[in-house]
Amino acid sequence: MIVALLNQKGGVGKTTLALHLAGEWALHGKRVTLVDADPQGSALDWSQQRARENVSRLFGVVGLARDTLHREAPEIARTADHVVIDGPPRVAGLMRSALLAADLVLIPVQPSPLDGWASAEMLALLREARIYRPELAARFVLNRCGARTVIARETAETLAEHDPPVLASTVGQRVAFADAAQSGRLVFELAEQSAAAREIAALAAEVARIAP
Repeated sequence: MIVALLNQKGGVGKTTLALHLAGEWALHGKRVTLVDADPQGSALDWSQQRARENVSRLFGVVGLARDTLHREAPEIARTADHVVIDGPPRVAGLMRSALLAADLVLIPVQPSPLDGWASAEMLALLREARIYRPELAARFVLNRCGARTVIARETAETLAEHDPPVLASTVGQRVAFADAAQSGRLVFELAEQSAAAREIAALAAEVARIAP
C-alpha cells in the first residue's frame, strides 16, 4: 500500500503525520519505508537527527523529490508493507507524480476556512489524477485542531459534505509533536499513553481499514 500525504498549502503538518503513520505501522511489525518527496527534506532531517541521538531505526527514509516518483515508488513497495510519501508544497509536476504513485491520498487540513479554500487546487490535481487512476482513494485529515472548538467542528461538518470525505480521526495541536521532532523521535516514544499517541494510533488504524 502506498499512502501519500499531499496538500499544496504548506504548514498543514504533512511531515508530522507521515512520520507518525510510518512509525505506528512499524511499531506493529509492518515493513515501512517513508519517501521524502519534499525538496525541503524535513523527514530526512528528522531521520538524521534520530541517528545523531543514537535512537534505533523504526523504518527507512529515502529522498525522492523528483517527478519520476510514480515509477520508483512501486519498486520500493515490492519490499515494504507500507510506503508513506511525504509530499511537496506547490510543486505541480512532483505532486502529479505522487498522485499517480499512490493507492490512497491523505490531504491534511487545519480547522480553518482558509485551509479549505486552499485545498481547491489540490482537489483539481486529484480529479486530474483520477482520469488515469479512477480507483485512487482520498480522504481529508483534520490536523492541528482542538477537537472541542467550534471551528474544528464546523470544518469537519463542511468537509463531510465533500468528495473526498474527512476521516473520523483527528489530530490535535499538541506540543508533544514538536518536542518529539527535536530529538528525532515520535510521540509514542516519549509517552506511550499520551493523548497525541492515542490520536496517531486511531488515525493509523482508520487509514489501514480504508486503504485499498
